[in-house]
Amino acid sequence: MSDSDLSDLLLRWQARGWLRPIDVVFAFFVRRDSPESDPWLMLAAALVSHQAGRGHVHLDLAAVLEQPELVLAIPPEGTRFRERSLDPDRPERVLSGLKLSRWLSALADPRWVAVGPEAGAGTTPLVLEGARLSLRRYWQCEREVWSELSRRLGTPVDPVPESRQIRRILDALLPTVSLQGQSTDWQRMACALMARSRFGVITGGPGTGKTTTVVRLLALLQILAQSGAAEGGRPLRIRLAAPTGKAAARLSASILRELDRLAPLLLEWGVGIPASIPRSVTTLHRLMGGQRESRHFRHHRDNPLWVDVLVIDEASMVGLELMADVLAALPGEARLILLGDRDQLASVEAGSLLGELCQRALEGGYTPETRAWLADATGHEIEAGLIDPAGTPLDQAVVMLRRNFRFSEASGIGRLAWAVNSGDPAAVEQVWRQGYADLAWFSIREQGGLFGKLVVDGVETGGSMVVGSEKNGEFSTRQGGYRSYLQCVRDKRPALDAEPVRFDEWAREVARIHGAFQVLCVLRQGPWGVEGLNGRIARHLREAGLIPGGREWYAGRPVMITRNNHELGLMNGDIGITLELPVAGRWLLRVAFPGKDGAEEAIRWFPPSHLTSVETVYALTVHKSQGSEFSRVVLVLPDHLTPILTRELLYTGITRARDGFLLACGGDRALLAQAVTRRIVRASGLLTH
Repeated sequence: MSDSDLSDLLLRWQARGWLRPIDVVFAFFVRRDSPESDPWLMLAAALVSHQAGRGHVHLDLAAVLEQPELVLAIPPEGTRFRERSLDPDRPERVLSGLKLSRWLSALADPRWVAVGPEAGAGTTPLVLEGARLSLRRYWQCEREVWSELSRRLGTPVDPVPESRQIRRILDALLPTVSLQGQSTDWQRMACALMARSRFGVITGGPGTGKTTTVVRLLALLQILAQSGAAEGGRPLRIRLAAPTGKAAARLSASILRELDRLAPLLLEWGVGIPASIPRSVTTLHRLMGGQRESRHFRHHRDNPLWVDVLVIDEASMVGLELMADVLAALPGEARLILLGDRDQLASVEAGSLLGELCQRALEGGYTPETRAWLADATGHEIEAGLIDPAGTPLDQAVVMLRRNFRFSEASGIGRLAWAVNSGDPAAVEQVWRQGYADLAWFSIREQGGLFGKLVVDGVETGGSMVVGSEKNGEFSTRQGGYRSYLQCVRDKRPALDAEPVRFDEWAREVARIHGAFQVLCVLRQGPWGVEGLNGRIARHLREAGLIPGGREWYAGRPVMITRNNHELGLMNGDIGITLELPVAGRWLLRVAFPGKDGAEEAIRWFPPSHLTSVETVYALTVHKSQGSEFSRVVLVLPDHLTPILTRELLYTGITRARDGFLLACGGDRALLAQAVTRRIVRASGLLTH
């Protein structure tokens, strides 16, 4: 392919939305500064940038040549596979006949590409390791993260607390209860392992007790510290953080509940113990000191965080670059504890940090030495199948919580999430046929009118939902639909002369009711994406007389921030609801957001004119819903298979629901079985450095 042909192709890909402008600009930058360079170098530059935008740390050249249609996801998410196969610009056709050796020879340009062990000392924009091509920025972040984690894994706390002392404290904080057939109390195991390490990971699905565990762990650490067993006898400086305001608010609420339960017991260990455990959670960006119009933070290696223990919740949402910044700002003697669900979607940024760290979580990999120490510290034995004499230091710092406290055997949501996560379509179909009370599905194509009733009022047809000839289990949705919160907006507004606190209370009630029901979807564009569904839902709400027509801003409009606004303290993903507020004796529209970091005790009000980067969110993508939980969820699947529809996305969408889950299919349910067998594979190499 000639240089001009490739340039034209990249411009066509950009015009059709297949590549981002930045991908093409990077490729043209290579051509402009080195017009004599091989055209295949320019293509590699565009593709490695494209892959970074999709969360991949590197571009696997060999995999691209073997399966370009699966690796690159070009065309993007909304394109049907059949349409793709007929497109003359598809990557399969462009790369046809290209040999890996030929592509590697095109990359043998030391001005642009560093190769092998000497890459770390270079300044080239690209780094090549074998057949893996990376942007230097992410390659360097990956090395820095693993180097810092390895150092912490190899440096235990000093002194290591005595196992007998840990056992005595855990017997009080986490008394052994019925394990429901399990031989190991993994919450106790997690606390004991984290107490002796400067880095640890606690992973588990929704309802496995991650918050309960971390509160007990923090109590254990403070008791050890203040008893003089470690850290010089002073209280530990503990900070709790999460990637988003919504996730921070959820963790804050959970921690408050746990501390209220635990407070009487903690007082027995010392008056200062309850007060030394933080009750608030901040966002990671605010913790790090995010600066306006800059990707740099106020805290860094030369201005570290003032902290002894840092806990990061929803760690699956943390990208590689942000984690590198956090580790650089974390004092060398401080503990870092990551919480999260390894099976959820990875961060929208490059990297899949939690997933990689938890690769062996299910298998354990604990050494006999770790097993013996844990037996002394917890009174529980790890089963033999989880023991590996060759277990790595990382294996000894990762704990998977395996018992679910939220979803019982009678919970369809829990069973469906397990079946999807197992990748077994037959198991998924069996769950649907069981008729669980908290599950239902229907085909929008066959019963389009049902969707409108659902989003307005919820759907209840004689206590069960019937789709075609198949009857699903009872699925009471009396609290479903958006009518409830819109009626609260309209009917419970305080009087014009009411005290300001009344309007804050009203806003919190509206937000609570709104958060009980949420439509989620897979795509952004097209009739089955947020763009199409938000318009469709708004039309149904207008027809029901719940919102006005012809206006961009109106009372009841839910909006989401799409770009960080440090000046206003609003971050990408924050959700607010438009309400009427008295200003100078008349009603004016203001958008109500929870307090900073999602704190519920304060409401922040902003004029719509101050919010320049927002979108309506009657429908929300599954990606944007991470860190949130809703009473009832409707997940809308498109009418065709797309590259983005995978097992991890389905699992994440299902586990956002607490009491009821409804699957609304654009086509038929066969699409679900196809998606269950497809996994997200992020190209990265954290553990290979």
